[in-house]
Amino acid sequence: MNPHLNLEENMRLASVLEPSKPSFFPARTKIVGTLGPQSRTVEIITNCLKAGMSVAQFDFSWGDTEYHQETLDNLKAAVKSTKKLCGVMLDTVGPELQVINKTERPISLQEDSFVVLTPDQDKEATSSLLPINFTGLSSAVKTGDTIFIGQYLFTGSETTSVWLEVTEVNDEDVVCLVKNSTTLSGPLYTLHVSQIHIDLPTLTDKDKEVISTWGVRNNIDILSLSYTRHAEDVRHAREFLSKLGDLYQTQIFAKIENVEGLAHFDEILEEADGIILSRGNLGIDLPPEKVFMFQKTAVFKCNMAGKPAVVTRVVDSMTENLRPTRAEATDVANAVLDGSDAILLGAETLRGLYPVETISTVGKICAEAEKVFNYDLYYKRTVKYAGDAMSHLESITSTAVRAAIKVKASVILCFTSTGRAARLIAKYKPITPVISVVIPRVKTDQLRWTFTGAFEARQSLIVRGVFPMLADPRHQAESTNATNESVLKVALDHGKAAGFIKPHDRVVVCQKLGDSYVVKILELED
Repeated sequence: MNPHLNLEENMRLASVLEPSKPSFFPARTKIVGTLGPQSRTVEIITNCLKAGMSVAQFDFSWGDTEYHQETLDNLKAAVKSTKKLCGVMLDTVGPELQVINKTERPISLQEDSFVVLTPDQDKEATSSLLPINFTGLSSAVKTGDTIFIGQYLFTGSETTSVWLEVTEVNDEDVVCLVKNSTTLSGPLYTLHVSQIHIDLPTLTDKDKEVISTWGVRNNIDILSLSYTRHAEDVRHAREFLSKLGDLYQTQIFAKIENVEGLAHFDEILEEADGIILSRGNLGIDLPPEKVFMFQKTAVFKCNMAGKPAVVTRVVDSMTENLRPTRAEATDVANAVLDGSDAILLGAETLRGLYPVETISTVGKICAEAEKVFNYDLYYKRTVKYAGDAMSHLESITSTAVRAAIKVKASVILCFTSTGRAARLIAKYKPITPVISVVIPRVKTDQLRWTFTGAFEARQSLIVRGVFPMLADPRHQAESTNATNESVLKVALDHGKAAGFIKPHDRVVVCQKLGDSYVVKILELED
């Protein structure tokens, strides 16, 4: 029997057909949706939130700040009406190479013909000449190199993307042989050179401008750093954020999308707050047979470091279809069984025809996979891996998870002001949901009092198994026993009213008393 699956030895296969028991919590695995042309009205975003989206990604590869502001304002309206928290992720463009097609007319390329890639952006795109936004391509490539051009967030579909082979380099122009016939249609085409270093900064001037205007104005929770290639990229981005008001709290998720990022993965993981495995670009940089190995190893490393792992490109075919393929459905489940924290939907929600159905379908597959995830084995393996290097806080939080397993608790309540304790509990992937009660902290700049806590609550929306709620700011984090008890009562009442805590349930509570954390088990009366 597969050790990662917790299945009964004598399970009848017919039982697979039985309807799933309804559970209060949607999938533990979180869903990030990219908002765009097909998913930016208040109505559709409201339905996306109800279907299970907990983080919204804004991709600045296209669309200006006004466009994204309008979408975000609609998101805020949807959050208000559904009372569902939603994190905001800004996806940088980074050193992305693009084909510039100003006319936006479709371009047909024929197999075995030649096409010239030129940095002269004033020229018109034709089937024999494609202008690109990078002058250094001719010095970066050599004869025989492979170049891939595909629609934004490569669909991988051979009818909308093309493989080119470099045949000669003329000054700044690169002449290529077309390997498959295709028609490029639409405004934005991305160009990917396999396994070649592109000499452009990871955080471009355009990115910095977007972050310091739109990002600051909207207090973004997470920055998705495209094309992270070195730990230095993350440090540089963090230094930049630290000077921008409240954005010093913004988390940085490193997007691993090429062999360079893969080669420096361990150092990047140490610096970043989370990792996005960008399988679209990686799938081009890596031989197909190596992709699964990268995914499984990278997710394992993230799990052991207690940092969220986000997997992309799982249900591409749902961009145009109501159902995923069998392989895609299995792929989503495997990502969950591997230990992924979140699934990121790109083209599927951005320009796909069925954004809401896609979120709902992915959520259902995640929930089914979570039912057979071997929590016990995972817990033991993670404790063993952490070994003696465990911090004081981690030894407490792992104890809370063990207690929840032993007493079959219905929920773990974790009181936290920074979100760290809840993330450490989530690192051990308990079988019980974790309610993270974020207690706001007051800070003052002599002119006004402000409460922090919303950042911490929203940032946990990308962590598997954690469901945040914001406590009343009148309950201070640095508090006495009495206020702790009253916050606990509020959290329990919230749980009972919502239906996930029932009479006679056992609840594990992890909270700070004075300078130390305590874990206690409550048995609830009627």
